[in-house]
Amino acid sequence: MIRIGGWSRLSTCDWPGRLVTTLFCQGCPWRCGYCHNPTLLNPRTPAAVTWPEVRAHLRQRQKLVDGVVFSGGEPLLQRGLAAAMKDVRELGFAVGLHTGGAYPRRFGQLLAESLIDWVGFDIKAHPEEYDTITAAPRSAAPALRSLHLLRSSGLPHQLRTTRDPERFGEHHVEHLASWLHEQNLSSEHTWQDARTPA
Repeated sequence: MIRIGGWSRLSTCDWPGRLVTTLFCQGCPWRCGYCHNPTLLNPRTPAAVTWPEVRAHLRQRQKLVDGVVFSGGEPLLQRGLAAAMKDVRELGFAVGLHTGGAYPRRFGQLLAESLIDWVGFDIKAHPEEYDTITAAPRSAAPALRSLHLLRSSGLPHQLRTTRDPERFGEHHVEHLASWLHEQNLSSEHTWQDARTPA
């Protein structure tokens, strides 16, 4: 169904206020230098966890776990994501998504089908500096389109940006903070420090 590079069976930090199972989807189109899950970047890496394993785990946790978060990597890269989310919902769990918004068309389809209950959205940098962080040309445009879709949907969400002192200096922070203020996004946004790669 989807390619899963790893998982956290019980997590308290991937969806604020909820105890969840987090699935780390394999593959990402971006190459952020501070990525703490670099083993997930290659979409062709064999899956470490099968979907039947996930379903069996969730059936055993129906009274313990509040939801399932699809993280990455970039979950929107997975063509089977919608089917996986539907499966999770049929098992009685809420669905969360961590994304950088690289694939707005697929994101819009998931929103239109009401398959997501909450989104953790990564804003990588000021739009003018996206390519520097992602190492991917023209990466800002799809991300901004996805951000617009998210805000228009009214879905509960958290916007966050990773601060890596080696690649994200104070001038980058100030530049992005100014843009967030101009876009009336400051109250929805949080900063997080880069973590050591897993």
